[in-house]
Amino acid sequence: MSAVTRPLARVVAIANQKGGVGKTTTTINLATALAVIGKRVLVIDLDPQGNASTGLGISRSDRRVGIYDVLFDDVSLEDAATPSSVPNLSIITSSVDLSGAEIELVGAERREFRLREAVANSALEYDYVLIDCPPALGLLTLNALVASHAVMVPLQCEFYALEGLSHLVRTIERVKRAFNPNLDIHGVVLTMFDKRNNLSDMVAADVRGFFGEKVYDTVIPRNVKVSEAPSHGKPVLIYDMRCPGSQAYIHLAGEVLRREKRLTA
Repeated sequence: MSAVTRPLARVVAIANQKGGVGKTTTTINLATALAVIGKRVLVIDLDPQGNASTGLGISRSDRRVGIYDVLFDDVSLEDAATPSSVPNLSIITSSVDLSGAEIELVGAERREFRLREAVANSALEYDYVLIDCPPALGLLTLNALVASHAVMVPLQCEFYALEGLSHLVRTIERVKRAFNPNLDIHGVVLTMFDKRNNLSDMVAADVRGFFGEKVYDTVIPRNVKVSEAPSHGKPVLIYDMRCPGSQAYIHLAGEVLRREKRLTA
């Protein structure tokens, strides 16, 4: 395996094999919060559903070149990136073509390294690359983990929150051993927290007991504005910056940057 040189950008995969835990919402709103404070951010929509692309206002008719072309047609990240309406924030979109990518990757040469090599061969002028992973631990998510410096895990505050999470942790450990020894869990972010519900407090306590300091102090509350924003093609920080969900993502961005300073010191 040939060595690859990582760019200066910090690459973070947003991953959890469970659906509906807030991966995409966290990706686009954390990216927006980082962009608002002047960081140059690229989002890679690696989910065939394409919700991150929709959430940043990129219509399906405008997704002419995207992550499928990067993985299979040697298109550069620079040529695939589309500016969003948020200054400093671009996205590499997903499309329906990505639906068959898992099958196409099975027989592909260097299938685990397609995204990593695309990142390494680019001249990315970004501070952060955030990868929105699909809700599965297949070859697309594996590509994201191999390409990343760290993983952020959104975890919904519900009864089965920890179920299956050990599988993700084991997958991360396997990726570290086999492909990417520098990969680590950046942190776990608790999402859809309902302060009126005792269960949310119980789940939060269980997760903090299991992961300790890996869990961010910031929790993302259940908030109707967060749910409404994607239908308008906007991150919630643009849709309603004063709502509790927006304020939570601003706090999360600050916490991520403080943790980054410690990790890269």
